Amino acid sequence: MSTPALLHDLRAELDHGGLRGSFLVRDLTTGRELGLDPDLEFPSASLVKVPLAAATLERIRRGELDGATQLEVEPGRVTTPGPAGLARFRHPARVAIDDLLYLSVAISDGTAADALFELTPPAEVTRLLRGWGITGVSVRHATAELADTPAERFEPGEIHLAHALAIRAGTAGQGHPVAQLDLSRASAGSARAYVALLEALWRPSTIDPWVAARVRDLMAHNLLRQRLTPDFGSDATKWSSKTGTLLNLRHEVGVAEHADGGVFAVAALTESRVPAAIQPEAEILMARVARALRDHLRSR
Repeated sequence: MSTPALLHDLRAELDHGGLRGSFLVRDLTTGRELGLDPDLEFPSASLVKVPLAAATLERIRRGELDGATQLEVEPGRVTTPGPAGLARFRHPARVAIDDLLYLSVAISDGTAADALFELTPPAEVTRLLRGWGITGVSVRHATAELADTPAERFEPGEIHLAHALAIRAGTAGQGHPVAQLDLSRASAGSARAYVALLEALWRPSTIDPWVAARVRDLMAHNLLRQRLTPDFGSDATKWSSKTGTLLNLRHEVGVAEHADGGVFAVAALTESRVPAAIQPEAEILMARVARALRDHLRSR
């Protein structure tokens, strides 16, 4: 199949499945890439935990922080479905910075991430990104705000109403009454911006090699594997990634390292127009599109 025909078919599949997205796959060996609307920006949701980890590790490298330092973390006491880790604790806990990094990236623990944001605020994370030459990823708020959406104000049986609001209330310029979905206020980025960050972490760049290696290791231990992992992880492929989920947004960015030496950065950022919290079909569809782009690029 020709590249234009493939992109046409994939775009039609996404539309038929109720998804709009920003996709990009880049061969980190050759620099060749293939995508669908790769410059379209979306709120990043928990994808920001990758730059947060990199910024925290950079400060450890500089000696400004000590990874062994234990912090007193207040319990999240969250009772709604979704958040994991310290967010669901009922009592205070003492956790080392190194372990907060693991919890933040591997299980997307928002309470752990916010403890790290107290040490390195969003503005400082963005400043470090700019210093590394990463211009398309913006970090504007801590993750606690991601847990304060209309979804937390509805009963479990009415969660579809929060998703309906998220879908219908947006403006043509990607403004939104829900702050976390408003591009002018939310942490945001595009598939291209996140692929640039992945490339800087997997290939020699202005990011210190020790910092990059630590972030790669954290992403390799991601336990949330229901999205792109089924199409990218295998005995012959190491898949390291981070997911992001917020109302009708479903994202994942990662790197596939094949036994034959091929290395591909993948970013899939999507929003759904289906008002439902649980959408396994959307997970399958976004993975299939990302995999088709990677397979086509790999075969060229």
